[in-house]
Amino acid sequence: MPFRFYFYFIVTSLLFLFYPGQHPYFQIIAFNREYFSQQHKTPSISIHPIPYVNSSSLPSITAQGSYIVDISSFTPIYKKNSDSHLFPASTTKIITALVAADIFQPDDVITVSNVNVEGQKMDLVEREHITAENLLYGMLVYSGNDAAYALANFYGYDEFIVLMNKKAQDLGMKGSFFTNPAGFDDYKQKSTAFDLALAGRALIENPYLRKMVGTKEITISDTDYSIFHKLTNVNKLLGEIQGLGGLKTGYTENAGENLVSFYRHNEHDYLIVVMHSEDRFFDTTTLVDWIGASVQYVTPQI
Repeated sequence: MPFRFYFYFIVTSLLFLFYPGQHPYFQIIAFNREYFSQQHKTPSISIHPIPYVNSSSLPSITAQGSYIVDISSFTPIYKKNSDSHLFPASTTKIITALVAADIFQPDDVITVSNVNVEGQKMDLVEREHITAENLLYGMLVYSGNDAAYALANFYGYDEFIVLMNKKAQDLGMKGSFFTNPAGFDDYKQKSTAFDLALAGRALIENPYLRKMVGTKEITISDTDYSIFHKLTNVNKLLGEIQGLGGLKTGYTENAGENLVSFYRHNEHDYLIVVMHSEDRFFDTTTLVDWIGASVQYVTPQI
């Protein structure tokens, strides 16, 4: 008898606890459960306008290789031998900067060594102590070959070159290979206009580096404020063409004149690449004018 009583008492108590009845007593001790409400959500779709060329006339430029691309959709607008292997010259420093930004913090102190190199220099002093950020300014604003070598040497030259080629591979730059951080001519050192557009996009997407390539002039120093370097951007179009945000120049005798440019027009962003040009600034200006006259946008219907 006692066993049966306790058994029914326990079962009844459990029913009171878990059955959400309407009796006031049940509502006091039961769990009030809300019914699941079915929600209908319309998926959000972001549609980018697609550029198209509304003119049959193509720009006349001296560059042997060229590429214009809309950044948001990465839709090509103009191509001229965009997959041809050409010498990149100092546009190489786009990759050098991307690697340096990956491995160094801005305030990391670099000890300058073995920077007795040819060509454009910011005049670093042997054993000078300078931050990685200031070396990047020296390389991207003034195109200092010594700045590129200072960064590579401090990390470990051979290891740095390996990282440059890995970075190029990661970006999909299948037609590029690098043997030095400054862009000196080497029969193995090569790139294409398309590949430089990929590199340029990666740099523009990095606010830290993007600010540097758009800097017209800056004075930097070593960590002791005893050595100063005044840097003026070697890109003559910066500040001369509305919407042009700079990026990277390049020149050697074999490479000719190279220029990778970031350009904004009517709220659309472009990368403009010219390689092996007789006049990179004139060619780029021609392409900027052509974009304004010939490129329009359409929004796809879904």
